[in-house]
Amino acid sequence: MHRKHICLIYTGGTIGMSKTPQGYAPMPHFDSLLAVRLGNKEGELPHYTLHAYATPIDSSNATPADWQHIARDIAARYDDYDGFVVLHGTDTMAYTASALSFMLQGLRKPVIVTGSQIPLEAVRTDAAQNLVAALQLAAEDAISEVAIYFNQRLLRGNRATKVSTEHLQAFDSPNYPWLGEQRIAMKLQHQYLLPRADRENFELPDYGQTIVLPLRFVPGMPLAAVQAMLDLRPHAVILQCYGAGNAPDRDPALLEMLTRASEQGTVLVACSQALHGSVTIGTYAAGAQMLAAGVIGARDMTFEAIFAKLHHLFALGHAPDVVRREFLRDLSGEIGA
Repeated sequence: MHRKHICLIYTGGTIGMSKTPQGYAPMPHFDSLLAVRLGNKEGELPHYTLHAYATPIDSSNATPADWQHIARDIAARYDDYDGFVVLHGTDTMAYTASALSFMLQGLRKPVIVTGSQIPLEAVRTDAAQNLVAALQLAAEDAISEVAIYFNQRLLRGNRATKVSTEHLQAFDSPNYPWLGEQRIAMKLQHQYLLPRADRENFELPDYGQTIVLPLRFVPGMPLAAVQAMLDLRPHAVILQCYGAGNAPDRDPALLEMLTRASEQGTVLVACSQALHGSVTIGTYAAGAQMLAAGVIGARDMTFEAIFAKLHHLFALGHAPDVVRREFLRDLSGEIGA
């Protein structure tokens, strides 16, 4: 029987850190510790080869250029391995997983992103269990997508969001079922997995030049703050609205600002501040006028997926009207029907 060979990419994160007098910092010999922690599980795991980044990325410092780096590393090694595990910090893990899903469209192998809340070197760590399960899942023929495995849950990468900094259950996918759950054995929910594509359709454009800004509405927000953001002429603004996509409409100046920005080429996307549910612009009169202003609704996408998808579409060189159209098309399972 063929023993699967997994590419284990260590990009950084808590999983590979040590406690120092100045706080947690990347440990110098992560490969040695990894060999010790996984050494007694050789018979239960696929074969793996570690590719550790020379300069680990603290995920709170991660940028779209880092997403591109990771995706291109996977693409360059794609034919040499049966699956991939990406070790990553939890702070921006959902952003990276979302971006990978857009760059690695048509995946026919698993890409499992994982990490830990507690370093691998600690006595009471969640890292070993996450790592072991991720390696096993990366050898699963049924998985053909980017997924996050964390504390017994397998989640679609572009449907996941970080929900806790304290609990080991750090991630959830509020608008999509889990892809699997670790019980005594791993239980995959095959009906929720992406079907295997006929062929890969990787898109690896240059990231880093797009400006996508978030604008979270709060009661009484001064319009000068909104205008100051729009004056930066970003490629896109994510409007974090109330409920099903509502924004203040009492002052026509706000709608005039949004209309003008849209006409000047800024793509305006409305999502909800609520964790669960879908945004449908125009459900309420308070949101209907945003349609006229050129705002599009993000439906049930996570904030992280919205942010990464906008970066991806602009990196491909699309004009704003094409971005608006393509944004509403499901690229890799990130958006509901």
